[in-house]
Amino acid sequence: MPELPEIASRAREMNKELTGKTIRKVEVLQPKCLNVSTKKFASALEGAKLGGTSYHGKWLFTETTKGYLLINMGMGGELLLVDSKEMPEKWRVAFHFKGKTTLAVNFWWFGYTHYAAALAKHKISAKLGPNAIDVTLAEFREMLGKRRGAIKSFLLNQERIAGIGNAYVHDILFLAGLHPLRTIDTLTDDEVEALWNGIQKGLKPSLRKRGAFYERDLYGKRGGFKMKDILVGYREGKPCPSCGEKVVKIKTGGTSSFICPKCQPLRPKRGVKKKASAKKVKTIATKKSAKKTAKKAKPAARKKRS
Repeated sequence: MPELPEIASRAREMNKELTGKTIRKVEVLQPKCLNVSTKKFASALEGAKLGGTSYHGKWLFTETTKGYLLINMGMGGELLLVDSKEMPEKWRVAFHFKGKTTLAVNFWWFGYTHYAAALAKHKISAKLGPNAIDVTLAEFREMLGKRRGAIKSFLLNQERIAGIGNAYVHDILFLAGLHPLRTIDTLTDDEVEALWNGIQKGLKPSLRKRGAFYERDLYGKRGGFKMKDILVGYREGKPCPSCGEKVVKIKTGGTSSFICPKCQPLRPKRGVKKKASAKKVKTIATKKSAKKTAKKAKPAARKKRS
């Protein structure tokens, strides 16, 4: 399933190759992937000139002179820029441009090509949370707030934070040292920061390599993020890259998770107080230091009087 690294990479490629092109003709072989009728979809986009492409979570947004083209690759597929006379073997929707090139869209399962006159009118994408990679640490702390559910469920909820799926969530949690069933209310401030860092470190390497090896780019080339780059995800029985313990596969609700049982304990470490702020820790340390100084000073004062 393409996630944020793949979708962001496709947006970058589409900006480079498609901006300024005019849609000459729209062909639809799979009407159920549309949000409007085939006739309305074609009418809305034929003759439209493409502007820039952005992404939000797993959605691609291409602005045109006649509204927005929205694409979600669902469980995977291909988004290929090809010669109009050399169409790929499988495709579901095709956008033929002036100049004899075509954007051919193929879905494996559950993909969408939608049209919206304005993004605010597209109800599905309007519900999405912020892009995972763009959230600041302060914003992330606020997002978690008083939530109590399992942390993995939160990360996979696109309405909370967008772009993370089952492909990258395993390594994100491993990098944070967190068990997927740990509940948000048990996380310390340090663990929240570790999770935020885990999101950044878990997504950016793939983003730099144009996405995962099982997805193709606009030119048909596979992504550069390979199986050897994955830390624990889908590596059941392999040694943990940190401690050497065997990676195990466990059931977490309706999904499976891959974890290191040693590096990602279910229960918080003993003696770690929940959500102890840096300011509070500093205050406690200052008080302790003051008490020690006072104790040392008393004997010295008695000796002087004698």
